[in-house]
Amino acid sequence: MPELPEVEVVRRGLADHVSGRTLDHVVLTGERVARRHVPGPRDLEDRLAGRAVTGAHRRGKYLWLALADTPDAVPDEGLIVHLGMSGQMLVTDPADPLAKHTHGRLVFTDGGHELRFVDQRTFGGFALADLVDGVPSSVSHIALDPFDPGYDRDAVVRDIKQRRSGIKRVLLNQTVVSGIGNIYADEALWRARIHGERLASSLTKPAIARLLDHARDVMAQALDQGGTSFDALYVNVNGASGYFDRSLSAYGQEGRPCPRCGTTMRREQFMNRSSTSCPRCQVRPRAPRG
Repeated sequence: MPELPEVEVVRRGLADHVSGRTLDHVVLTGERVARRHVPGPRDLEDRLAGRAVTGAHRRGKYLWLALADTPDAVPDEGLIVHLGMSGQMLVTDPADPLAKHTHGRLVFTDGGHELRFVDQRTFGGFALADLVDGVPSSVSHIALDPFDPGYDRDAVVRDIKQRRSGIKRVLLNQTVVSGIGNIYADEALWRARIHGERLASSLTKPAIARLLDHARDVMAQALDQGGTSFDALYVNVNGASGYFDRSLSAYGQEGRPCPRCGTTMRREQFMNRSSTSCPRCQVRPRAPRG
């Protein structure tokens, strides 16, 4: 799944290309692209026609286009874009042929480049929601991410310190701090020399603060490189892939030497995914005695 840097790359591209433009019409293909919009795709098409896009916004890994009656009006709705496993929002010349897995076309009144939603695995899609204080109502429960101006690191540290779950599980809890997924959790934990199964409550507050700083730093570095792309599915609005995967120290590095100490990196099962860590730098906590 795309994480904060990959979603932010897309958001920036959308902000540059669609902010201030008005939708002429929208074409959605199939039911799955609008399955999160209960009234269905035809209703979503009708409600989007004539709406102005005032901006592209993000909270954590959640992305939306703010909609209003005119480009200068206060937005009252958000078109939430779920990228899923393979969703792409591509700025495209209207004359270009449709890609094989195109499920949505956003056409603008100015006749310029249109926006196409391409999704090979069809896990992504659109949903419409009312805005509450500028945030879609369905996203309001998501915590602020480390790049948000309102982010309070000290408050997050206090919250994490009270939790008796493994620290990686807490990092992935989007209601505690948002935007951190499996890739950047592994990277931040490696930088902090902390095993993901360490109880959050067992860490000192300074250690938690350093871990959060590492998470922000590694995501900022990934953002500078266009995000992490393991295949051609994670791309920006122009179809270009990021290249931070070349700089990963932990995630996906099982069997390779730790960049810090040379010990062979180890992959372990974690929830429905995996974790990669250094057995020497990130000592696994002992299991409690029965």
